[in-house]
Amino acid sequence: MFGSKDKSKDSGKNIIPAAATHSLNSLVQGTHVEGKIKAASDIRVDGTIKGDLDCESKVIIGPTGGMEGTIRCNNAVIEGKFEGHLHVKELLNIRETAKVVGEVTYGKLVVQSGAIINGTYNMVGQQSNGVSKSPDKVVTTSSKSSSAEDAGEKARQLAKEAVH
Repeated sequence: MFGSKDKSKDSGKNIIPAAATHSLNSLVQGTHVEGKIKAASDIRVDGTIKGDLDCESKVIIGPTGGMEGTIRCNNAVIEGKFEGHLHVKELLNIRETAKVVGEVTYGKLVVQSGAIINGTYNMVGQQSNGVSKSPDKVVTTSSKSSSAEDAGEKARQLAKEAVH
């Protein structure tokens, strides 16, 4: 009565192709996983993981989340606890509620005031002309509860030494 009987013209208008959606894997609080995890899209951890996490996108460890092991990813936001080896190709954002202990490699680093970091931090990336460069000076924190300000001060001191 109100339209044509040919439904083929508007079929699929309300369907979003799977490739166009942005998926988020989620491990909720109270869930514990041991082993190897491989994810093609973002993953948020509010539970705990003990093992290896290989993610082609972003890893988010929420305030209640924790991980012990190795993470390899493009980007990461850490709000909870992490202990182990963390390899972030691009941006690593360590929030004020985070505690990160271990060997960390990153492209860019943001550490918010209040975060607790302890370990070895290596910057690896590209120079402005696109040429690969070797890791910059290593920032090593040794006290059990180094704050973000302490690490920032150490990084500034190393940068001064590198210039001279």
